[in-house]
Amino acid sequence: MKKFVRMIRKHRELLMNWFQSQGLSSGAVEGFNNEVKLTMRKGYGFRTFEALETVLYHVLGKLPEPKFAHKFW
Repeated sequence: MKKFVRMIRKHRELLMNWFQSQGLSSGAVEGFNNEVKLTMRKGYGFRTFEALETVLYHVLGKLPEPKFAHKFW
């Protein structure tokens, strides 16, 4: 029992954070992060951050395109 109480006291701050967040999942953030990592892996060799940023705008969709992006139509 003492071991359990010590563990609870040690992790009290993390436990309280969970209760304050009402148990919300971070699934949306994890999915977004996975999509970004996949795009960066597919686009091996991007020379500039601006090029990577443009590709992420296109892949993630429904985000405003930067004004310097090329229009194909």
